[in-house]
Amino acid sequence: MTSLYIILGILAVVIFWVVFAYNRFVAFVNRVKEAWADIDVQLKRRYNLIPNLVNAVKGYMQHERGTLEKVTEARTQAMGAGTVKEHGQSENMLTDALKSLFAVAENYPDLKANQNFIELQRELSDTENKIQAARRFYNTNVRDLNTKIDSFPANIVAGMFRFKSADFFELGEGEEAARKPVEVNF
Repeated sequence: MTSLYIILGILAVVIFWVVFAYNRFVAFVNRVKEAWADIDVQLKRRYNLIPNLVNAVKGYMQHERGTLEKVTEARTQAMGAGTVKEHGQSENMLTDALKSLFAVAENYPDLKANQNFIELQRELSDTENKIQAARRFYNTNVRDLNTKIDSFPANIVAGMFRFKSADFFELGEGEEAARKPVEVNF
């Protein structure tokens, strides 16, 4: 009879531990989703600022049509990205296109003095900073989830309930390019 109580006690502890571990995974997954939602809000803000920026620049940069088209194309591609990896790649392209736009804008003193352009540039810079902060928060939550999924004995519960590792939101290949100065050829 005593061995039955011991077995039932051990079984109860295991069940409580599985329930606890499952609930921890749910919390980690929800934090990752929340963190991605924060990034998504900032990306949408960025996407909404870009058409205004392009319109402010159009009148001044009639000879730079290719630069404006690259910005518009990159924005469209970024908005259509589905996975975290696709978002990272398309955001790299968009960042490069915006850097080129601002580099070319340096050649137009009237544009640099335009109050609307200055305000849009400031807002875009503020949004870029918020995206970086949201990205760090997201990647921290992804790291915590992935660590928990890979850790023993929690990985047993993760496997039983099919919890999956999440992808980091990285600059990827464009990270090295982001550190190099933008080349502008006329």
